[in-house]
Amino acid sequence: MDQAVQADSAIAFMARQYQGFAHQYAAGSCPGYVQIAQHLAQDEQVLGLLTSLPAGNKRQPNLLLGAVRFLGGPVDCWERFRPWLVEHWEQVRAVVMQRRTQTNEVRRCASLLPLLAQLPGPLALIEVGASAGLCLYPDRYRYSFDGADPIGPTDSPVLLECATSGPVPVPEQVPQVVWRAGVDLNPLDVTDVEDMRWLESLIWPGRNETARQERLRAATQVAVADPPYLVKGDLTQVLPQLAAQAPRQATLVVFHSAVLAYVDRQARREFVQVVSELPGHWVSNEGWRVFPDQEDAQPQVPTHFTLGLDGQVVGHTGEHGQSVSWL
Repeated sequence: MDQAVQADSAIAFMARQYQGFAHQYAAGSCPGYVQIAQHLAQDEQVLGLLTSLPAGNKRQPNLLLGAVRFLGGPVDCWERFRPWLVEHWEQVRAVVMQRRTQTNEVRRCASLLPLLAQLPGPLALIEVGASAGLCLYPDRYRYSFDGADPIGPTDSPVLLECATSGPVPVPEQVPQVVWRAGVDLNPLDVTDVEDMRWLESLIWPGRNETARQERLRAATQVAVADPPYLVKGDLTQVLPQLAAQAPRQATLVVFHSAVLAYVDRQARREFVQVVSELPGHWVSNEGWRVFPDQEDAQPQVPTHFTLGLDGQVVGHTGEHGQSVSWL
């Protein structure tokens, strides 16, 4: 295949990618992103710019839009986004090459908590794709399920609200966590202003933007007081060594949320093999297409995640932790 044909193929693939992002992910929650993605998918010049990026995750919509926001560019409409992107392309490209999509939505701890609280404690947590490690503190946040009185430490600056449906085992208290660690290809430092600004740039604009920013900043306060132990590296290579460091008297829990969609199928298979050989438990919270062959994997709401324990689906969750339903 000659270079011209390869370029045409790459452009066609990205056009489908951005169209899919507009219709399957951003629709209904972020009108500006929908409009930008739809127009970008039809703009050969801008698609051509994106082909200068390495194939794969560096071309994904979330990363591009986050980079533009990080640099102060407009993301409200295509008419303002396009000329700004073209003019500032080299700066955008530099951010994209340096950064990764690493959304650290702490509210997901609320949809994970009913499952974590069922496991025999105390717990030793390892988060795969930990970003800045903000989801490693489920014991230090407060939770309100269906508007009930909060559980968790009363002095926590973080309150996570979550709606339930079905026989959700709503906990009466948060689990005890005696050890926590994370692994990421590019771990972020909660004490670094630019790293935290990057996380804010990944928050989608819209009606939930302010609430998500406030949660992020409050969770950062918790993490800064006791910075997480984060290891840089590939998840399948680092995980066994990291697991060996966990205290033996604790129940090891390896968990991840909205992470494995960014690795290929072979890497997912390798991860499942590695995590299945570890002691303890494996908690996954991903889009259903990550493990489509699992029974009951597909949720009724297309944007919701599939919650699993040791490879078995137990429920479905809102993509930002706003809800959890049990099978």
